[in-house]
Amino acid sequence: MGHVNEAELEWSELERGETTFRRKQLGEAAGGQRIGCSLYELPAGHKSWPYHYHTANEEAIYVLAGEGSVRCADDTHRLEAGDYVALPADSSGGHRVINDGEEPLRYLAVSTMNEPDVTVYPDSNRFGVFVGSPPGGRGERSLSGFYDLDETVGYWDEE
Repeated sequence: MGHVNEAELEWSELERGETTFRRKQLGEAAGGQRIGCSLYELPAGHKSWPYHYHTANEEAIYVLAGEGSVRCADDTHRLEAGDYVALPADSSGGHRVINDGEEPLRYLAVSTMNEPDVTVYPDSNRFGVFVGSPPGGRGERSLSGFYDLDETVGYWDEE
């Protein structure tokens, strides 16, 4: 059995434009392999990862404290402590968490850790490929990268 107390972990931080958050990777720290779990904290006025969905990994969000919203494939929904959001592994699971409240927004993000995975970013018309270690995993990848959705090449060199 893996066990960890979140107070024992240091925050990692990401700040890139409107995307700003702190994160503790609980699942990894406890030795989880098939289920990931991260504690996120978004400051007021900031957003999580860019709007995206996974094709192989289901995700879920459970709000611990604060208020905000989540942009989903169908609409934007209000979030408050106690809310749970299921995000299927397809375009209907598209999401981005937004802290439009006054206080930090803390939530757990849980996901399956399947690979390979393709993550689609509709706003930027891109997709990411992850082989060898899933998104959020720290294992060595045999293939990964980000690509434009509109770029196509033929199977054969002369196409």
